Amino acid sequence: MVKKGRIVAFFLIVAVLAVLISQTVMGITKGISLGLDLQGGFEILYEVEPSNEGDVINDETLSATVAALNQRVNVLGVSEPNIRIEGENRIRVQLAGVTDQQTAIELLSTEANLTIRDVHDQVLVEGSDLRQNGASSSINPDNNEPIVTLTLNDATQMEQISRDMLARPPAENLLVIWLDFEEGVDSYANEAAKEDPKFLSAAVVRQVIPSNTATISGSFTLEETQFLAEVLNAGSLPVDLKQVSSNSVGASLGEQAMEQTIFAGFIGIALIFAYMLFYYRFMGMIAVITLTTYIYLVLLVFNWMNAVLTLPGIAALILGVGMAVDANILTYERIKEEIRSGKSIMSAFKAGNRRSLATIFDANITTIIAAVVLFSFGTSSVQGFAVMLIVSILMSFITAVYGTRVLLGLWVNSRALNKKPRLFGVKEGEINEL
Repeated sequence: MVKKGRIVAFFLIVAVLAVLISQTVMGITKGISLGLDLQGGFEILYEVEPSNEGDVINDETLSATVAALNQRVNVLGVSEPNIRIEGENRIRVQLAGVTDQQTAIELLSTEANLTIRDVHDQVLVEGSDLRQNGASSSINPDNNEPIVTLTLNDATQMEQISRDMLARPPAENLLVIWLDFEEGVDSYANEAAKEDPKFLSAAVVRQVIPSNTATISGSFTLEETQFLAEVLNAGSLPVDLKQVSSNSVGASLGEQAMEQTIFAGFIGIALIFAYMLFYYRFMGMIAVITLTTYIYLVLLVFNWMNAVLTLPGIAALILGVGMAVDANILTYERIKEEIRSGKSIMSAFKAGNRRSLATIFDANITTIIAAVVLFSFGTSSVQGFAVMLIVSILMSFITAVYGTRVLLGLWVNSRALNKKPRLFGVKEGEINEL
């Protein structure tokens, strides 16, 4: 007797998936950030070198330099800059969607100019006055508030500045910290009225500071004080950025490459769907449903990760479709073998799933290991490929193994497919031939 409730459950699940995917997939795809190879832009690989003899390039130095570069990139209006450390003394800068590349290169290559000024924009402290890596983030033990501690080279300079500031009216008692202040363009009076001012901080002097160490406090979060300390260190950092290599991609070239890649991907996926439907019949239909769900889940996870999609990432996505199909084929072939041996549809379904699971698991694990190695030792687009491949494999395992078991299991357990081996791609004459 056919259990119609399971068939109804199948169609309800498919209907929910169809509505969910159709209503949200466009928003998800639009929310994914595109790499410079898809929307144009450029990347530069810098080698960080000390400009003063005896200075050392360490992790703190590199982190501070990255923070300074991020500050500069904000001027360009780049929403998703990708600036990261590579190796022991290199920094890669990727800026997607930048049209004026020459201005960006000039902005990145100039030395950081950190100044502490009063409200009238007069310079009180320059970046060279700060001790190298002398800024740090900590917690005030008196009130548990995050603070920034900075150290000057001259022990008397901060005392003189603090005495002068305390003698001023309250509205002028501010130490305004700037990075790349433009004379004749920037001013505290204009920036203070903005919701997001260009200056980094405006600290009140509350007492005379009798040493070369001062603290900056306020309504900061711990992350904000850490960032401020990094920028302060970057502004006083005596380093040179030597350009090792650069790569530029025009916006039209990136758009053309994306269109061609997506078109090729659609063709490949369509051919896979057609093959599965032709060769595996009813099971092929289940594969089409799970593969569509797989592609949706990969894009969803990639969006949640705020990852940047590149051409190699699209290639990894399509490769993941192949991995998911491979898992389906392994399962379906085992089921067909069991049907040919004379077992019932339900017994063949259970045995086929059980026998194929270990093989699918081993194949996915070895591919994930390879992807982890690529991410660990690769750079730039290679890492993007590895991340997408790992996500693709995990999602393909979930959909191809568990998704197929649930959807196909509803039909098998409903008994509607009993004694219908042709729906599984097995002819009656092939049964008991093995």
